[in-house]
Amino acid sequence: MTPDPPELHELTVPAGLDGERLDVALARLLPQYSRARLQRWIDEGRVQAGADAAPTRRRRVTAGEALRVSAEFVADERVAAGEARVPFRVVHRDASLLVIDKPAGLVVHPGAGNREGTLQNALLAMDPALARVPRAGIVHRLDKDTSGLMVVARTPQAHAALVRALAAREIGREYLALCQGRLTGGGTVEEPIGRHRTQRTRMAVRPDGREAVTHYRIERRLREHTLVRATLETGRTHQIRVHLAHIGHPVVGDPVYGGRRRLPPGASPPEVAALGAFRRQALHATRLALAHPSSGRSLVFEAPLPADLAALLEVLEGEAR
Repeated sequence: MTPDPPELHELTVPAGLDGERLDVALARLLPQYSRARLQRWIDEGRVQAGADAAPTRRRRVTAGEALRVSAEFVADERVAAGEARVPFRVVHRDASLLVIDKPAGLVVHPGAGNREGTLQNALLAMDPALARVPRAGIVHRLDKDTSGLMVVARTPQAHAALVRALAAREIGREYLALCQGRLTGGGTVEEPIGRHRTQRTRMAVRPDGREAVTHYRIERRLREHTLVRATLETGRTHQIRVHLAHIGHPVVGDPVYGGRRRLPPGASPPEVAALGAFRRQALHATRLALAHPSSGRSLVFEAPLPADLAALLEVLEGEAR
């Protein structure tokens, strides 16, 4: 892939940044780039500070000093190759971002045992230029068996802006989750989450974990289940699944946090068949709200329930009636 020509930034250090570290000053002056990328450019000799053609990250800048940054984006050779055969639906596309509807069963990032057939492979097949964007543009992830909306940055600048917005809790994410049992009302789970002490592939509520906040409200009450709408303030691994299991209402079909698969008392043959055939967690990222990283315009996207979850709900609602 032919690299894009470098973009040259010529800057002057303002009085408010006098005495600041070079990498910190650049992060303030060029917020469209991540600090990690700016540090890499300093290390690669793409930054000049005054007469110093090879400054270090920790070099202190002075007010009025000239800074030159040669911003060049090179494809990451570690990024997996593209694969056009992986399916997903594009909900929105423009020069800065994509919004996609990920199907259940699709792994987001390549990893041990999943080098091929991932969402990242599919994105690179659709848009090879994403190889120049960190993590091929992926800003946040969904579990393999969770379906729904994800935002993907198409430029390094958009990626940096969206990552900052996510960290600042400025991207709204709502999920629909079918839970075991009948909830009496909505609420908030504010319990820290960390890695399970003995089962390292699981997460758990633990006092020394990272802050995690999930709001939920009831969408529909069924005979022995509840459909809830969950809103994330934080984005911890498996957060909704861990929090709902913590309050005694795990997500239907969750193989990790749902406990032994069990049927509700008095389940009818259609319920037994439908619940037995549903082999994943009943969790769907249904709504995404964010400010466009280039224009600042407010964007809201919604994705309907996938066919498998909609069919399960139809059976459960029929029995509830």
